[in-house]
Amino acid sequence: MSRIRSAAATFDRRTFLTATGAVGAATGLGLAFGVGPDRPAQAATVTSGPAPAAPVPVDAPAVPRTPYHRGTTLGGVSAPRGSGGYRRLADGPAWDRVVRADLATAHGGRDRRRTALASFVQFTDLHLVDVQSPLRYEYLRAETASAWRPQEALSVAGVVSLIERVNALPGGPATGAPLSFVMTTGDNTDNNSKLELEWFLTAMSGGRITPNSGDPRRYEGVQDSGHKLYWQPDSALRDADKKLGFPQLDGFLQAAIRTVHSPGLRLPWYSTVGNHDSLPGGCYAPGDSFWTEIATGGRKLETLPAAEAAKVWKAVKDGLDPKGADFKRLLKAHAKQARAVTPDERRAPFTRAEYLRAHLDPAHTGPGPHGHGYTAAHLDTNRLYYTFRVSDDVLGISLDTTDPGGHYTGSVGDAQLRWLERTLKENEKGEKAHVLVFSHHTSKTMNNTRPDPAHPQERRHTGAELVDVLAAHPRVVGWINGHSHKNDIVAHGSFWEISTASHIDFPQLARVIELVDNHDGTLSLFTTLVESAAPHRTDFSDLSQTGLAALYRELSFNAPEARTDLAGTARDRNVELLLKRH
Repeated sequence: MSRIRSAAATFDRRTFLTATGAVGAATGLGLAFGVGPDRPAQAATVTSGPAPAAPVPVDAPAVPRTPYHRGTTLGGVSAPRGSGGYRRLADGPAWDRVVRADLATAHGGRDRRRTALASFVQFTDLHLVDVQSPLRYEYLRAETASAWRPQEALSVAGVVSLIERVNALPGGPATGAPLSFVMTTGDNTDNNSKLELEWFLTAMSGGRITPNSGDPRRYEGVQDSGHKLYWQPDSALRDADKKLGFPQLDGFLQAAIRTVHSPGLRLPWYSTVGNHDSLPGGCYAPGDSFWTEIATGGRKLETLPAAEAAKVWKAVKDGLDPKGADFKRLLKAHAKQARAVTPDERRAPFTRAEYLRAHLDPAHTGPGPHGHGYTAAHLDTNRLYYTFRVSDDVLGISLDTTDPGGHYTGSVGDAQLRWLERTLKENEKGEKAHVLVFSHHTSKTMNNTRPDPAHPQERRHTGAELVDVLAAHPRVVGWINGHSHKNDIVAHGSFWEISTASHIDFPQLARVIELVDNHDGTLSLFTTLVESAAPHRTDFSDLSQTGLAALYRELSFNAPEARTDLAGTARDRNVELLLKRH
């Protein structure tokens, strides 16, 4: 396997950077650590395709002396003012870095010895959502507030602001190493919708997005329904959320469906699939034409009696209805109560093949690599897991943990687990690269062993089994995932599991991850959380793209019944995670 080398011939990849020194001449170009924007990804087992056409813009930020805090939660975090009711956000105190020595001893002087092996960004649970889709089940808010969030109409503006933040980062906050890629760990879309997939790919690769469906002239959804169950921002109606202090914002809905411009990431990016990307509603077995009929049709159910909502919600939460039989009966029984909306074919759920084709579309290559981890071979074999070269010393593995049998919890099939074991063994016999594993589900949320309808005899494997496989291979240093919408970092004997909060629920974060060799028998994984580029303070009169992104964050903080533990503890945020070097 060919190694990736720095574009600068005089640039010593292993010694050009230390934790206290300045960065050398090739800084800011994303070339020193793996995939750069002027060349394709080097996959371990497949060819990723042609190199992207465009280099990094010349105004990419210069890499600073290290470490640095600006633009990260090491410098400051949004925090609420006052108490009770609807609370405004403002600048808050920073989150310090914590050293965790659960797996190895922290030796003195390592900050003077260490060299960077990898530096990249993780996005997860972006949930770009078409809030007007008839396939959504907002009506379950009668039972649980989590079924609908007041910030959801602004998801596109929020994600674009996060992209702007990452574009402005000058390098890894702990090492200054050029950031070499972004990995999204699933639930990039919310409704498994073709339109949402188009929005996601355009946001990541750059372009204009009009976050509207149905009637091109106006919003048609629960926020102009007149139902007190939902925040009615353009109305004087005293709805349930206004009783909690939510404001009346004239022009909000028209602003929410206005065209947004995304600059696209300056970095190459990779895609890992989540249950909301693979399953209609994030939890129903795919392939049923009924979901397409509902999603693209002209009737949208917006309210439901509380007793019925409670029954259906329990079935969803407990995984009792993986094929959606109860939902079918419910939607048919209440068809006459459903609101008439403008049909839209673009809302149709996408298949695995359509997901792959969309990633392989040259229109969405952006800064590369072509396919963003997927290749024509994946399309031919209908699989969504792959390997890619992070750097000379680091191998990346992206898994598909969604269970095609239905439900929002995950598992992996026997064929994929055997492939993973072979890949790890081959690495240990060959280059012995350190390994980073990416998935959507966490080890705690992989307990769904329903058979895959396409492979009914194939055994499904849980998160505990996956932990055992990874722990049997000491070159695995990290398993990076999302799904839980919560920051949580767990030591697993020889590697760290790093779960990151979502970008739809407060505190709306992404994570910068840096792997370094301390040259004392240990490695360190540095993780640093970042918010979007939107200002912490909001202005209710500012309905610009930036103003909406700021409001997206503030609304998410104030969402009724929103969990308050999703930021995790200090040990799950900005950390240095030590482990033994094998």
